[in-house]
Amino acid sequence: MSYALVIAEKPSVGAAIAAALGVSGKKDGYIEGGGYLISWCVGHLVELAEAAAYGEQYRKWQLDSLPILPQEWQYTVSPDKGKQFKTLKELMHRADVTEVVNACDAGREGELIFRFVYDMAGCKKPMRRLWISSMETAAIRQGFDNLKDGSEYEALYASALCRAKADWLIGINATRLFSCLYGKTLNVGRVQTPTLKMLVDRDAAISHFQKEKYYHVRLGLSGAEAASAKIPDAAEAEALKTACEASRAVCTSVLREKKTAAPPKLFDLTSLQREANRIFGYTAKQTLDLAQALYEKKLLTYPRTDSTYLTDDMGETAASTAAMLCGKLAFMEGAEFSPDVSRILDSRQVSDHHAIIPTMELAKADLAALPESERNILTLAGARLLFAAAEPHTYEVVTAVFQCAGGEFTAKGKTVLCMGWKELERRYRATLKKKPDTDGEENALALDAPPFAEGQSFDRPAVKVTAHDTTPPKQHTEASLLSAMERAGNEDTDPDAERRGLGTPATRAAVIEKLVKSGFVERKGKQLIPTGDGNGLVAVLPDVLTSPQLTAEWENTLTQIAKGKADADGFMRGIEAMARELVQAHPNISDADKARFKEDKPVIGKCPRCGGSVYEGRKNYYCGNRDCAFTMWKNDRFFEERKTAFTPKIAAALLKDGKAKVKKLYSPKTGKTYDGLVLLADTGGKYVNYRATVSRDRELTQQA
Repeated sequence: MSYALVIAEKPSVGAAIAAALGVSGKKDGYIEGGGYLISWCVGHLVELAEAAAYGEQYRKWQLDSLPILPQEWQYTVSPDKGKQFKTLKELMHRADVTEVVNACDAGREGELIFRFVYDMAGCKKPMRRLWISSMETAAIRQGFDNLKDGSEYEALYASALCRAKADWLIGINATRLFSCLYGKTLNVGRVQTPTLKMLVDRDAAISHFQKEKYYHVRLGLSGAEAASAKIPDAAEAEALKTACEASRAVCTSVLREKKTAAPPKLFDLTSLQREANRIFGYTAKQTLDLAQALYEKKLLTYPRTDSTYLTDDMGETAASTAAMLCGKLAFMEGAEFSPDVSRILDSRQVSDHHAIIPTMELAKADLAALPESERNILTLAGARLLFAAAEPHTYEVVTAVFQCAGGEFTAKGKTVLCMGWKELERRYRATLKKKPDTDGEENALALDAPPFAEGQSFDRPAVKVTAHDTTPPKQHTEASLLSAMERAGNEDTDPDAERRGLGTPATRAAVIEKLVKSGFVERKGKQLIPTGDGNGLVAVLPDVLTSPQLTAEWENTLTQIAKGKADADGFMRGIEAMARELVQAHPNISDADKARFKEDKPVIGKCPRCGGSVYEGRKNYYCGNRDCAFTMWKNDRFFEERKTAFTPKIAAALLKDGKAKVKKLYSPKTGKTYDGLVLLADTGGKYVNYRATVSRDRELTQQA
């Protein structure tokens, strides 16, 4: 009997595929039955090797070893995933396996994950591709009925490989270069650094903002209010007020405009992340993780998409899903609604995957049984489908202009003609625990249209002056940053470019998380604010690394490579040239610049080995002398076994007196706690030793 080996990206996806195909024979690391062997990669199983793989000279971070430009790229199996790689390699080389099916996520990164494993395992067997947008059983079966030849995705793999190599080259060389120059680890990335630049620019605009006063003169006219334009001078505003109080206001024009607010488009990943951040405060990564979990539960279509439409042949699916949602989502109870799905269908607007919508599996699911966060995302995606298929919101805006005492005043209002999709939005908002921000302009027009007529006049109207301050820009939230990343470089990129912006919908969340983890950005509520190190990093980097426009152009080129319309080798030559130029352009820096990232950390004590200053790091207490190896780790087993936090106070006492009084030390031998002394017993080796004693100085235990 011959087998097709199916390789998914995760065990959960492998299990879903096995269930859809009726395969149930569980083995160690795979499932077997019905002519299929189904296994999985556990994410990025094989990756590009670290710099040290190209020579011992690259093991240490040194300026004279840069740039690092591999001629023959090396690959490595993630250390904790060796067993699964061994399983996949053995399965690929089984004599009864006649073909391999790539069932990793249907996108650029999924292609890369599979190909790295396929190539490193030395597999030469025929390869086919499963390309689906839903984990529903019917979609999986249909996908297997229509498997594609693997060769059709060579261009996509070339794009994925270029992305990985470009990130490696810029990341390794720029990070080592600037870290060595400034004596601090400075992570530099092809996408993350321009993203950081946008946050730094916004922060600078806020810091340098100069608040200015301005005034409006307002006329009270039959229950409505007409306001002047901005007046910068208080005395001028008061003079106009005084003049108006003794004058007649005459309506010089009334303009009525019928306006339409079209229904919103369906969600792609970025717009789903923006809305989830705005409404629920979820980070981009949290939203992606939740959407991925719902996808694997077969309740949501593939989330890593940049399309906001469904394909032309999905009309029946969209109508059935909308009808199901009307009965499933509580806020739709009693709503009058006839969906028009035609406006959300456009195959020309769909790239690799269509927009994100709930699946028909939701009809059988218990929404209340889902975790609240998953339920929020699923309901949000369902609500958006209903909004998108609803009628437009139409209203009439009335603008009345008045002349009074030589000044011009304007009154505005609106009358709703048809609530349309906004009635569904109102219902949905009413179910939210915390109401999201609303559109300021809409609020300004919320009053009924004033019943004014041209030539109408008002003698000696009531007049008042209101004072206002200009306001600075707001700090970026994840919602606004995702929008900025999506738009980055648009004005400088070919308008026909298929993809612009920083990163892809699938990678933007990881970029933001890396900036936070690296200490360049911090979260304050919903806001993302650059730290001192973040501002410093952007200040020392050249434009070529911080330019959103340049990186957006690269992203577009990668998309063109995936379409077979751009040259992968040419792209990589450009990246390598950039790495060389970076190193050549930064041979040295001034002493003042070297001190830019110097941290004023408090000294914990003196090093018992060399007498140097010992500082507190995030994970340890370390000697500031680079030639000295003295380090006390906060998670040292000695303290963990005794269930005691290794605090700065304990560290300072050990360095000063060689001993520290500690209360409630836990004894691993007796299971009891006691008050005792911790003694520093450093022997000058790689690790620092400690001993614990009770008041009679009886030694309880020792750790080497």
